[in-house]
Amino acid sequence: MASNYHLIPIYTSRGEVGALLAYPYIFNRQGEWIGWVTSERSVYSVHGHYVGYLNDDPRILRKHSSTFTRPRQAPPSRPEPITPPAHFPLAPMMAEIYIGTIDVLEEEPHLLPAVDFGDLREDMD
Repeated sequence: MASNYHLIPIYTSRGEVGALLAYPYIFNRQGEWIGWVTSERSVYSVHGHYVGYLNDDPRILRKHSSTFTRPRQAPPSRPEPITPPAHFPLAPMMAEIYIGTIDVLEEEPHLLPAVDFGDLREDMD
């Protein structure tokens, strides 16, 4: 099932592939599910916490001031892991990031942990 997804690379500001989008799921470079994107382009972690937004480059960006102010969302059903391709297209020319905005995959990748990892996951009890 997961192999049928059309994979879109999500880049970092340095031009590296930091994640893969198989709408609505976001996977890391190892093929593990790390988040999802809503139809409004809001990005949430697998644990349901707001991470940022997907811009047109595509990159996952976040305002410095937007801490965990949005309510936690219930994640969609867990997808099967994917097998990422060995090669990716070169990154497009990217717009400058405004002051007060950060690139999540570069500066705060811990906000998008895999399902079994992360400080913000629910307790086992």
